[in-house]
Amino acid sequence: METSEASRDLWQSSRALSLHESSTRSSTMPDTIMSKEPSSNLESAMQMLIKTFHKYSGKEGDKYTLSRGELKELLLEELGSYLGSSKDNEAVEKVMNDLDANNDGEVDFTEFIILMGALTVACNDFFLEFKTDDKPKDGESAQKKD
Repeated sequence: METSEASRDLWQSSRALSLHESSTRSSTMPDTIMSKEPSSNLESAMQMLIKTFHKYSGKEGDKYTLSRGELKELLLEELGSYLGSSKDNEAVEKVMNDLDANNDGEVDFTEFIILMGALTVACNDFFLEFKTDDKPKDGESAQKKD
């Protein structure tokens, strides 16, 4: 199976799971996982993603989704230095429309994680490219020349 096919299958599976979870979700989040002290940086990062999503979700409407206003606030407050200081409503609308896979006008946690994954990949690609550009060419010293 090609990578793009595998990615599409994984995305479709996660969407189906998300739709099932949203229809069977209880009114409170389970605290068992979130109350445990993370033992690794990756666990801390996962908890931070969850906490950040829920910090902004539910201020308007459904407490398990981000409205356009909540998404804009999250993007500006939490990712301002990565996205620039743009307060461009058109850019937020484009992000919202791209993320809102089920066209309900809100971004659920799965749709949010897709955004975070895409931004993380873009940052990784940028930093790899930047790091590659900084490497000395064959025969050059590792010290920068002025």
